[in-house]
Amino acid sequence: MGQAIAPRSLRSVAAVNLVNETFENYSGRKVSAVAGLIAVASFSGAEAQQSNLPPVTVDAPVERPRPAMSKPTPDQIRARNALRRAARRTQPAQVAPVPFPNAGALSADRNPYADAAAPYKVDHLQASGKFPEPLLNTPKTVTVLSKEVLEDENATTLKQAILSTAGVTLGTGEGGNAFGDRFFIRGFDARNDIFLDGVRDAGVSVRENFFTEQVEILRGPGSSFAGRGTTGGAINIVSKQATNEKSFYNMDTTFGTDSTKRVVLDVNQVISPTLAVRAGGLFQDAGVAGRDYIKDDRNGGFVTAKWTPLDTVKLTAGYIHTELHGLPDFGVPYYRPSTSTTAGGPFPDFGANRNNFYGFVNRDFYRVGQDIGTINGEVQITPDLTLSDKVRVSRSTLNYIGTIPESPVLANPLSASTFTANPQSRYQITDVVANQTEATYKFATGGWKHTALGGVEVSRETASIDKYVGLSSEVTIGTPFTGSGSLSGISVFNPQATFLPFGSAALSGLPTNLGIDTKSVYLLDTANYNDLVILNGGIRYDDYSISTSGYGTVNGKANVFGSQAAEFGLPNFNLGLVLKPLPIASVYAAYATSSNPVGAEFDGTSSAYGGLAPTLNGAANQIFGPEKNTAIELGTKWELFDRHLLLTAALFQTEKDNARESQNVTAATATAACPYPANTTGSVSCISAGAAYRIRGIDLEAGGKITDKWSVFGGLVLMQSEVTKSLIPPGNTALYTTNVGLPLANVAHQSFSLLSKYQLTDVWELGGQAVYRSKMYGGTYLAANQGTSLPSYWRFDAFAEAKIDKNWTAKLFVANIFNKLYYDAFYQSAAPFVLVAPGRSASLVISARF
Repeated sequence: MGQAIAPRSLRSVAAVNLVNETFENYSGRKVSAVAGLIAVASFSGAEAQQSNLPPVTVDAPVERPRPAMSKPTPDQIRARNALRRAARRTQPAQVAPVPFPNAGALSADRNPYADAAAPYKVDHLQASGKFPEPLLNTPKTVTVLSKEVLEDENATTLKQAILSTAGVTLGTGEGGNAFGDRFFIRGFDARNDIFLDGVRDAGVSVRENFFTEQVEILRGPGSSFAGRGTTGGAINIVSKQATNEKSFYNMDTTFGTDSTKRVVLDVNQVISPTLAVRAGGLFQDAGVAGRDYIKDDRNGGFVTAKWTPLDTVKLTAGYIHTELHGLPDFGVPYYRPSTSTTAGGPFPDFGANRNNFYGFVNRDFYRVGQDIGTINGEVQITPDLTLSDKVRVSRSTLNYIGTIPESPVLANPLSASTFTANPQSRYQITDVVANQTEATYKFATGGWKHTALGGVEVSRETASIDKYVGLSSEVTIGTPFTGSGSLSGISVFNPQATFLPFGSAALSGLPTNLGIDTKSVYLLDTANYNDLVILNGGIRYDDYSISTSGYGTVNGKANVFGSQAAEFGLPNFNLGLVLKPLPIASVYAAYATSSNPVGAEFDGTSSAYGGLAPTLNGAANQIFGPEKNTAIELGTKWELFDRHLLLTAALFQTEKDNARESQNVTAATATAACPYPANTTGSVSCISAGAAYRIRGIDLEAGGKITDKWSVFGGLVLMQSEVTKSLIPPGNTALYTTNVGLPLANVAHQSFSLLSKYQLTDVWELGGQAVYRSKMYGGTYLAANQGTSLPSYWRFDAFAEAKIDKNWTAKLFVANIFNKLYYDAFYQSAAPFVLVAPGRSASLVISARF
């Protein structure tokens, strides 16, 4: 009811109007207007016949010819593609689920290189041009400590992170530089094989982690990738970068035992779709668990910007400043009852208090700082060709006075033993200017997809090394003790000189100046055949030049000026073959070489520490040729549990030729290679070249998730080291008859680590870490021939984390749960000092994420 019905004679008119209206509104569609009008006309004719009206004839319109479509110009194509890319950028990024449903806000600062669903598992390295394939397909063992691993280990320094990793041990900085980071990877010294975002971070320093995204440990020789050294491997620190994905505001506040207070800020601000800025800061005021008087204070900041004015252009710039200062800890003296026995150990193992501080509170100090600026530009010339250029300018400062507890005098009872407090000081400024230019080209040949990278690198590294007057390393000056030189007769068990008064110290003003100029060219290629076979290879040539000038003692005369220089060409290469039996698996074989020229570590000022001395003190010119290293590795990698867990197993062997050896000579045992200096008494140390040694081992690693709730990260490394060639007998013939067959010093031949955490609920997760190191032998320079060793140990840590809400978390750490007394490293001498590891500590970290 109430519904009006049009007469039949008017329905045809309405239909015609509807068709005309439709035709006008959709004139561009592929619909035949003629067909529509014919249908209406037929309908109208039928109606007319039924109503006895005269027929109506409708003339169908003639379709107008369409203009021919012209081919779009290149400018139109580029404009269309730019609009499409802009539309994609405005779409929300697809983010993998986070471990906790109420923690969605925490994903804004996620690690871009890691598996978002399993952040313990890293899929890609930062250097995507040199390593274009995923880690699964990379023919090299690589241990990557992601940001989440560093957080769950509560590793605030690089040293803490490295010492929780299997296959890496710690040494003391030798050659007067006894304070900086010194790592051994697969048994080889890597103290100057540390890189920041792919550029060598020259000089031994102490590195903070507040600006670190992840730490990459590339094991095995890598001179074709990284240049000189890198025999056991290299460490690349990946810094945090600005992202235009999303703004976020993070803060982590730590309160702990030993008066620890620490605050870290991390802010990323998206200014526009093409510009983002990220900045952070650090403040720390802390002591060290289990060590009296030691201070570990830090501050720093970083800022980085990313600008992408075009889709094919990316510019980044960053600056990092760190400063660490406090009271240095050079450990405890070593108890050795006789040079003819291997019995003995650090004095705390024989009753001395582990907390004892053997330095001088009113004199000793350290200040370690770094200022690093980087500018990087990247231009995509074509979809297959990319050019990049990176410029780095940095300055590192190492300034300290410390006290080494050496040369103990044993007594009966043992508690009456004394030691000599030897001074150690250094003021070193290291400057680096480096430029890397690289071109990455992707192309295909006969079914093989290639990623080729060619590069040129030029760098200038300089250092000025001075010391404080009267505080030279292990030099006795003056009697009685007046603040300079060494002080003997200090009690090992109750050090009585801790609070002696001191005046101000002055620099000698007689620095040693070092300079290294390097010009390098390299070419790398990775060829992939249908993800079944992958070939990897590269060559590199380094033109390495080192010079030194400064003051020394020659034939008993002090402060004699001298200078030396050396230059070497260092060609190296690598080859790798990967077979893919399954998409989730790879089997590989790799071969690589590397070279260690004189002074490669850059902190040594004498041949005894791999450096170049400005004066020779009457000895022969000890500028030896580079040490040559070769390595082979066979391995397999698997991604299991929905590809969220990466397993690695590898067999490796590394051999070093032209290795250095140390021996003591007297006037009666001197040779042409090791002459006896004039005006000298007793025995003197001499370095010779021509030895060889070998390290073999197995490396097992895992990282990622076993289930949605259970994450693991760890490894097991078993090694065997052996001197295979020696030109001299050992210094202690009462213990050994030859160096050949001896193990190497500073190597833990068995090591294990496992970090594991489990998500109990949406709020709580629990985790912990176990670390094992086997016995580690001491020795001078090469063979473990001094009869000194550090005992093996297990260490256990634990943590519990609570998600308060989507923005706040609280995390409680307990490190070294059982307060295990163990040692990190010791100095290379017959009577070394030993670095004591921290005792038990607890800390609470409150984190905010907005």
